[in-house]
Amino acid sequence: METMQAKDLYSFYGKSPVIQGVSFDLEPGEFLAILGRNGVGKTTLLKSIMGLTDRCDGGLIFGEQDLLSRSTSQRAKLGIAYIPQGREIIPNFTVRENIVMGTFARPDGKREIPDYLFEMFPILDEFIGRKGGDLSGGQQQQLAIARALAMDPKILILDEPTEGIQPNIVKQIEDAIIRLNRERGLGIILVEQNVPFARRASDRFMVLDKGRVVLSGLSKDLTDSVVEKHLTF
Repeated sequence: METMQAKDLYSFYGKSPVIQGVSFDLEPGEFLAILGRNGVGKTTLLKSIMGLTDRCDGGLIFGEQDLLSRSTSQRAKLGIAYIPQGREIIPNFTVRENIVMGTFARPDGKREIPDYLFEMFPILDEFIGRKGGDLSGGQQQQLAIARALAMDPKILILDEPTEGIQPNIVKQIEDAIIRLNRERGLGIILVEQNVPFARRASDRFMVLDKGRVVLSGLSKDLTDSVVEKHLTF
């Protein structure tokens, strides 16, 4: 399993640096929560890892691979799966077709849907022939996670996966993310506003402000005073 390392990472939209001097390590199977107020660069950091900003400088290594020299699709084939805000499922494709799309990033060429996805998200098995656009927001999020898992990733990157989702499904999604990390050994990078979930799920956290890391530590160090100082509005 590979370690991901960002060193003095800068990321730009046009000529403006949004991410400034960010460094972190993600060990194999580790869970990193990225926290911060709105507009501080959390989503941009995730997009930077996937090569979705205009330019990045600094260092970004996965195993022995230099990610900054690789395209978004090449990064996916190295085993990095990204679930953006808004989920971006294809509404006119069925649940099955959406999940199978995820397999196209597999380097081994396999197109089978892993059985454990339906054990983890039974509703997807029940609705396998329905169009993705007919699912509720929470069900679409489950579908987006399943599609990412179908590529057999080593790291799963999630951008506020429970935002705007009906409360009865939020805990299912949170528990699934924790299981993927603890039972299947997936590395997780999570942007999340829900501090109790981040505290419960993660090994380490990192707080961004104005594109810079202002605090990082173990999840047990994510105290109420830290939250009040850096995360309350």
